[in-house]
Amino acid sequence: MTLQLVLGLVAVAVSVVAWGVFVAGVLKQIRIIRLGQPDGTRFGPFVPRMKTMIVEFVAHTRMAKFRSVAPWHWMVMWGFLIGSAVLFEAYGEVFEPRFHWPIIGTWSIWLLLIELLGLGTVVGGVALAIIRQLNHPRRADRISRFAGSSFRSAYFVEAVVIIEGIGILMVKAFKQSSGLESAPLWTSFVTQPLSQLLPAAPIWVSVMALVKLLSGMIWLVVVGRNLTMGVAWHRFSAFFNIYFKREDDGGVALGALKPMMSGGKVLDLEEADPDKDVFGVGKVEDFSWKGWLDFSTCTECGRCQSQCPAWNTGKPLSPKMVITQLRDHAYAKAPYLLAGGSRDMAGDEVGLVEDKYEDYKKRLESIDVLAMAEAERPLVGGPAELGVIDPEVLWSCTTCGACVEQCPVDIEHVDHIVDMRRYQVLIESNFPTELGGMFKNLENKGNPWGQNAKDRLAWTEGLDFEVPVFDGDLGDAEYLFWVGCAGAFEDRAKKTTRAVAELLHTADVKYTVLGPEETCTGDPARRAGNEFLFQMLAQQNVEVLNAVFEDRPAGQRKIVVTCAHCFNTLANEYPQVGGTYEVVHHTQLLNKLVRERRLVPVAPVTEDVTYHDPCYLGRHNKVYEAPRELIGASGAKLREMPRHEERSMCCGAGGARMWMEERIGKRINLDRVDEALGTAPSKIATGCPFCRVMLTDGVTARQSDGQAGAHVEVVDVAQMLLESVRRGTEKQDTPTDEVPTGTPLPNEDKAKA
Repeated sequence: MTLQLVLGLVAVAVSVVAWGVFVAGVLKQIRIIRLGQPDGTRFGPFVPRMKTMIVEFVAHTRMAKFRSVAPWHWMVMWGFLIGSAVLFEAYGEVFEPRFHWPIIGTWSIWLLLIELLGLGTVVGGVALAIIRQLNHPRRADRISRFAGSSFRSAYFVEAVVIIEGIGILMVKAFKQSSGLESAPLWTSFVTQPLSQLLPAAPIWVSVMALVKLLSGMIWLVVVGRNLTMGVAWHRFSAFFNIYFKREDDGGVALGALKPMMSGGKVLDLEEADPDKDVFGVGKVEDFSWKGWLDFSTCTECGRCQSQCPAWNTGKPLSPKMVITQLRDHAYAKAPYLLAGGSRDMAGDEVGLVEDKYEDYKKRLESIDVLAMAEAERPLVGGPAELGVIDPEVLWSCTTCGACVEQCPVDIEHVDHIVDMRRYQVLIESNFPTELGGMFKNLENKGNPWGQNAKDRLAWTEGLDFEVPVFDGDLGDAEYLFWVGCAGAFEDRAKKTTRAVAELLHTADVKYTVLGPEETCTGDPARRAGNEFLFQMLAQQNVEVLNAVFEDRPAGQRKIVVTCAHCFNTLANEYPQVGGTYEVVHHTQLLNKLVRERRLVPVAPVTEDVTYHDPCYLGRHNKVYEAPRELIGASGAKLREMPRHEERSMCCGAGGARMWMEERIGKRINLDRVDEALGTAPSKIATGCPFCRVMLTDGVTARQSDGQAGAHVEVVDVAQMLLESVRRGTEKQDTPTDEVPTGTPLPNEDKAKA
């Protein structure tokens, strides 16, 4: 009895300290996260956000993208959530071994649940530790998704998980061996056989309960004093991070970029005040509170890193390490910010000044030397400047979205990276030199290539039919064919444009093109951080498009595009500037025409083809089926690459990288081409002119190296369909009352993804 009393008092004393440290840590973390800029777009509507949160954590929908990990993490998660009730039960067991929760404590179903929780926690914890060992950087170096992660923190958390599980099972087993608990074998299939090997000693129930409690209390103390231990804190913050994700419909932060915001409102560049407004992110406190919550929630699992095309080709960019570096910097700088510290764009102190606070000296003394040193660091800068994020890291991003797609806790990497680029471009005028020419061409010529607008119809030369050009009246045109800059000026992309035009003509689709009135959508400018230039181009285009569709109701403002980047910008970003249209990709429209028998493939393309998913068509907009259906309709045999659909490898052109040189590591397009060649194709098909350029360059390089046959070529899906349809142009009177085949697009395509 005395020993039990001592055990109980020890448990209570340790718990008071541990819970005090943990609660203080929670309160401090909340104060730190609130240092970020306001963002009022994250709070509603309540029902869909709550539904998303519940579905993601109960069904582990995001975690299940790595199926070898999901079941073990699921066990550990429920062991932590429901196991908390078992942990609190230990406070009674250390004083009285017979103690159990009133009412439910003797239910068979409760005893079974405890058995499963204890077993699942131990098995799950051991499995996660083994997975971490099998993927250790000492074996796989950069290929390991754990490269750059804190192993000490992870092993600590996993050790506590395993000890907690063992404690749950041992308490139950000693209760049975001591005759304090009698339960059917089906509720205690592990602990009952184990109890036969244990002594009948009630005191051991209290001892094991104390072990269970102390492991939990040690966890609370360690976590409470280490606010940057994301692998532990995500147990709490992940729920909030998922609830407050950017898209209230449950979608990930892809497609449209987050608008540039200041003070919680979308920034109007025409009325912006450089002395008051925030232009992108130049200091860590310029991130919104949701950004700070992102930093705090990162578990360092490295899924983003494992999918990143830059990291996988030897570049310094790791999405995971961008987030953890921002986190470490934010929390190190937090004491300075909490004391009222702030600097203007010139770097002069404007927050913590003597005439602003009566307790100025007290505030100054509360800031430790390390926090003051951290406040001096630039957010973006090279090693000589002690920058938090190296410029090579910042500009290596292709904005492909693979990191965002894979993150199990909904961190918004791409938005954060582009926000930092915005500040570098708009305020610092510090960006790769190659972008200067691209910006100038966009501003002066309306396209990245610097071509004349009068040449936008050059692709029509040689066609045996007339391409209708908008002359002020849409007439009976159903679609506006948005050709895009690449489709108008880039020789390889022109082939796609001509193929689509010929197919639309064959199917008797009424359409028109803008010709010289068309201007770049602004995608490369926006992804490069030049928000001002994007706004200028977007507003110019919206003005033209709204005039074109002036007499058309909202549901009939249809645009078809061949460029995945134009598709994404017109469909997802132009609504931000007053342009709402029904935008379809050419693969979607062509697939619809095949289904309706308005296009009839009759000459099969009997070749082996692999398909490259453009990031801004697939991952950003969930269009996966239409291009594949068209490949099948053309008669070709599809050979999928290992990385396809949502895990597709980027071609290297996104994020304005099309106009930047790769000087570090392996070229991304070569890495993708090597993967494509591994399927032994005769054709590499795609659905984006940027991808086509990058892949063609890669194939040409491999052909010159002797690593690819001269017969391998890169084509657009539309060209394959055209090749298959051409011989059937005389049979276009085929009855259309047959059951359609193919993929019902465009709406169903997004719903299926």
